[in-house]
Amino acid sequence: MIKLFVTDIDGTLLVPGKKVSAKNIEAVQKMTAAGVTVVIATGRMHSAALPVAAQLGVPVPIISYNGALIKSSAGEVIHAHYMDEEKALALINFFEGRDWYLQSYSDDILYVPERNDAAKFYETMLNVTAHEVGWYGLHGIIKDVPKLLSVSATPEETEEKLDAVRKNFGGQIEITRSAPRFCEFMSLGVSKASAIKILAKKLGIANDEILTIGDSDNDLPMLIEVGTGVAMGNAVPAVKAACSIVTDTCENDGFAKAVYKYVL
Repeated sequence: MIKLFVTDIDGTLLVPGKKVSAKNIEAVQKMTAAGVTVVIATGRMHSAALPVAAQLGVPVPIISYNGALIKSSAGEVIHAHYMDEEKALALINFFEGRDWYLQSYSDDILYVPERNDAAKFYETMLNVTAHEVGWYGLHGIIKDVPKLLSVSATPEETEEKLDAVRKNFGGQIEITRSAPRFCEFMSLGVSKASAIKILAKKLGIANDEILTIGDSDNDLPMLIEVGTGVAMGNAVPAVKAACSIVTDTCENDGFAKAVYKYVL
């Protein structure tokens, strides 16, 4: 029996740039009514996940920044795991030296070296406002940083950045991709999976009582390490290959279909 249902947001619970569908909202509300705890696990900053959680109409804890922060539905901090300041600074210098865009977060505020096309793309996609501080300013924002994120012009550029960071920082930080143009970096050991395990222990829920659902590379840890993993029909090939269950696409309410088939 599933007691904890954990969902990604973009490409899973909703089509990026759109609102949660009525069918998906109804599925969440029916799960909650049946006693299932529904949790959002996202790469988004907490404030960018809140409006999505509000659309669901029921209390849902939020795991944000790919697992670096867990807050209850009432806003209480359950767990936080920030980047080592020296490693954050080294990564900022690494990106600055290559003239690659990089953004930072602290106290749930988004900081960018400049509001260029990459920053504006991120702002528009997630409906957030960036604070332009220059590279010098970014050097000073290394305390309580849950993650760093780079927006690329193309998926190929993302791959180039990921390869370079793996070569220079592999084994020192977590390195993942949440979308074709986003590469993200967190403290070693931080993932959606690690956060779910912390939350499940607090709630007294066993691993086999958890279902996770997602579509992208940053969802892989929770899909393969925690309970039952369900891949979206629009998931990247690696996610589909890792999951024995694949539901319909996000556009076709694959989320709701998975809820009715595997939970309710």
